[in-house]
Amino acid sequence: MEGISNEVCSLAGHWGLGKLVAFYDDNHISVDGDIEIAFTEDVSARFEALGWHTLWIKNGNTGYDDLHEAIKEAKAVTDKPTLIKVTTTIGFGSPNKANSYRAHGSALGTKEVEATRQNLGWPYEPFFVPEDVKCHWSRHVPRGAALEVDWDAKFAEYEKKYPEDAATLKSIISGELPPGWADVLPKYTPEDPEAATRNLSQQCLNALAEVLPCFLGGSADVASSSMTLIKTFGNFQKDTPEERNICFGVREHGMGGICNGMALHSPGLIPYCATYFVFSDYMRAAMRISALSEAGVIYIMTHDSIGVGENGPTHQPIEHLINFRTMPNILMLHPADGNETAGAYKVAVLNRKRPSVLALSRQKLPHLPGTSVEGVEKGGYIISDNSTGNKPDIIVLSTGSELQIAAKAADELRKEGKSIRVVSLVSWELFEEQSDEYKESVLPESVTARISIEAGCTLGWQKYVGAKGKIIGIDRFGASAPSGKIFKE
Repeated sequence: MEGISNEVCSLAGHWGLGKLVAFYDDNHISVDGDIEIAFTEDVSARFEALGWHTLWIKNGNTGYDDLHEAIKEAKAVTDKPTLIKVTTTIGFGSPNKANSYRAHGSALGTKEVEATRQNLGWPYEPFFVPEDVKCHWSRHVPRGAALEVDWDAKFAEYEKKYPEDAATLKSIISGELPPGWADVLPKYTPEDPEAATRNLSQQCLNALAEVLPCFLGGSADVASSSMTLIKTFGNFQKDTPEERNICFGVREHGMGGICNGMALHSPGLIPYCATYFVFSDYMRAAMRISALSEAGVIYIMTHDSIGVGENGPTHQPIEHLINFRTMPNILMLHPADGNETAGAYKVAVLNRKRPSVLALSRQKLPHLPGTSVEGVEKGGYIISDNSTGNKPDIIVLSTGSELQIAAKAADELRKEGKSIRVVSLVSWELFEEQSDEYKESVLPESVTARISIEAGCTLGWQKYVGAKGKIIGIDRFGASAPSGKIFKE
């Protein structure tokens, strides 16, 4: 019933994924009872419309031969995915709970388990595997071993003929990154022209695609706006599987789910996907699964704040930064310029066991003195400071497009004789992983005059500015107007 299944199945049909065989357990029961209260569509007809081959096993309880034949037929269909609809009885064998919601959401219970054993003629103790069952399944062991030997021999022959391609495949399987891969990331100076971090992201993305053989991805129908096209490759389609630009269509949730599968398939696959930051709402469940499953997907989220401007409050993220900062095992990165964007990509590629979210600007931003890739790796660092002895008068903290505002404010305050430290807190998660000594060197406890500036929800900043600090942010929806005017208001 859920939307993600239709999103990904639609795309599977479009791509003609002939190696995909899906089983649909047609037991007619959900937690609320018989699904006829909410679900009466013809599932097979829907999948046929999506471009799938469909089969129906009417006796999924004991029709083993029919299941074997269906699997054989499905494997023979190579130009489209196959759905095998298997009609079963939920809780089959249970005398009192079969074919009811009571077999769905709770355990059968001791008495019903015993009744089920008697009904099915199963006299064995719990967790005991009868010898004939063990032998039946164990027959696959020598077959699997033989297949492995055959594969190893074929790969050895392939490696002799195509040593470079074989080395690439090995790196994809192992996840080993090529030496010096991060050296290709662009470097920027304050003299470079202003640019939106979404554009700088595209430069980083294309540089990485040249050295990482399985760095690939796409967007939810906004590639030209999120700047996520790999320029040296075409679109991945059923007839062009060697290409790396994946056209997910308007399927944010499905896009995240597909990238999770790619990331978990092989360590060397590094998938990215993109949409506007506010539309992460449509795929948050998939992003949470990334974090839970330790899938190192790179989420490129452009249009990061009220800086979106005339698109208005429906497209202006407010609460999204703190949403992901509170999610376990995910990195929320909010780079301010070119060097920080490059640093964010380095961090994201290295973190294969946790996903990264890069929030990027639509509006142009200057390249700031003091920003660095190394600073991003620490999560928070000093970009400018005219104090001595780790005792500035004021510490100004910021992230993303607002870091330039913090830097300008610091310059003005310094003209008044103040000692000001400006800190980029590009990733709270990475900063929290640093040593106490390092965190003290950036945010000394003795300095309580602190100000944070971020065009988003103020929640969470209290931890860094303290009880005596000042938080400048937005705790209401944005508005439709030029970005400069919105920031001023």
